[in-house]
Amino acid sequence: MASHHLAEERSLAYHCVTAWRIESEPQLLENARARVAQWHDVAPMSAEYVEAWRRLLDGPRPELLTLLVSRSEHARALGSIGELSPFHDTYGYHAQGVGPTTAVLPAGWEARLVVVRNENTRGASGLCLEVHDLLVSKLVAGRDKDVAFARVALAKGLASLETLRQRIGATALDAELRAAVLARVLVATRSS
Repeated sequence: MASHHLAEERSLAYHCVTAWRIESEPQLLENARARVAQWHDVAPMSAEYVEAWRRLLDGPRPELLTLLVSRSEHARALGSIGELSPFHDTYGYHAQGVGPTTAVLPAGWEARLVVVRNENTRGASGLCLEVHDLLVSKLVAGRDKDVAFARVALAKGLASLETLRQRIGATALDAELRAAVLARVLVATRSS
């Protein structure tokens, strides 16, 4: 897949997450309006870009949500919502699109997906990794923020150390990576 196409697909995935967040947390629109006003006053962005966001944020919410999940040229022109994008700057968060091959996961993860569906999703369903599967993926990635995430999840009782170790055992890893992942578990548990 060409890198620009991949970037567009990620952008669309980011926008879908953002649309869901706006539906579940409408107050985010006020934050976004304030940020767009700041863009107008101090940021080196085109007046057309700022005005397009202002109209969109002040308009009917269904129009905003429809545009966010659209593949239209207009939607692409407003930019992605990835890390350090104008949307990230506006809302104070970003999203990252992922697929089944993005992360290293334990065998059987698909059967443990958690369905998120409530009044805030307006009947739409989202699939999230079960916490232990998520932790395996993060510990394989091994970034400091991932180990910190695991530390908090274990310390707050959101995950079981025994289940986490079982899931690591059910993950296809070479011996060196498995040892590194288990060492990260030790770091996470000693710091919690």
